[in-house]
Amino acid sequence: MVKIAETVFSDIYITPDKKAYIPNRQTTNALMLFTPDDFDVFYNLLETSWDKKNPSYSVVYDGIYYRVERTVALDGIQYCVRKMPAQVPSFASLGYPRQLEKYLLALRNSSGLILWSGATGSGKTTSISSLLKEYLCAEGGFAYTIEDPNEQPLDGVYQAANGGLGLCKQTMPVGGDWGASLKSALRSKPRYIMVGEIRTPDTASEVLRAATSGHLVLSTIHANNVADAIVSVVKYAAAGGMSEDLAYDLFSRGMLGVLHQSLIGTSVKKASASFLFANPDTTKGDQVRGIIKGGKMNLGTSIETQMTRMARGLPLFIES
Repeated sequence: MVKIAETVFSDIYITPDKKAYIPNRQTTNALMLFTPDDFDVFYNLLETSWDKKNPSYSVVYDGIYYRVERTVALDGIQYCVRKMPAQVPSFASLGYPRQLEKYLLALRNSSGLILWSGATGSGKTTSISSLLKEYLCAEGGFAYTIEDPNEQPLDGVYQAANGGLGLCKQTMPVGGDWGASLKSALRSKPRYIMVGEIRTPDTASEVLRAATSGHLVLSTIHANNVADAIVSVVKYAAAGGMSEDLAYDLFSRGMLGVLHQSLIGTSVKKASASFLFANPDTTKGDQVRGIIKGGKMNLGTSIETQMTRMARGLPLFIES
């Protein structure tokens, strides 16, 4: 008996004629027809779970979360369903170089913004969810997520390595208002804030403010590279009434790191990333923060230098 929960796949595409397709795991992009025995039950869950307002939502089936995107195609309703892992994967399992993994884990006591960029389906949310879990397991503390929909199973209590506890509460933006929900999160005094995606002006503005107010903020954005990710956040914030100069200033002061991620491989995909970090010690001079504050985005040399130094096991920031 073929069951959906027991089949390995990333996404399932369901066409208006109720046929299902999944990646064939033998090529980079090709699909294959998928005919599980429990398809009718799963399809009925997708239809009955839609609240007739938001085309993006989550369902739980056989104990596994699925992120659903419901669209109206030419011949009827089309579903794209992302199968989420039963558990948040360890950060070490994502395939990043050990030096990068070690550096990111060391930021758990810092404050500022860690921004993950990339294309749709490149694993951005998995990466920041996994990193947040590592922080909670190492340091404990209160984490607050705002996602639409919730994807990784982060909610709950964590036993931290330092002997304390971590607590994560997953939420969705109330009434679709990301900015107001983020303001509410700040009033809850979280140590960590995870914003599923920056896609509105209010979200961008509040993320920049949160990153400069003592919190560690993790978020994602659709972008083609590191520089585009920074510019996109600034443009979003400016569209909401903040001046670009102020947005660049806040980004430069609040930035911890910006990464651009892609997935490589066919049957087993691993994460690959380019990155740029700012010195977490904001009392020291930092060329990266200066470049971003000026809004010029000539960051190619800085990115190449940091990636080379990290690959060689050298400190990213030279003590002056």
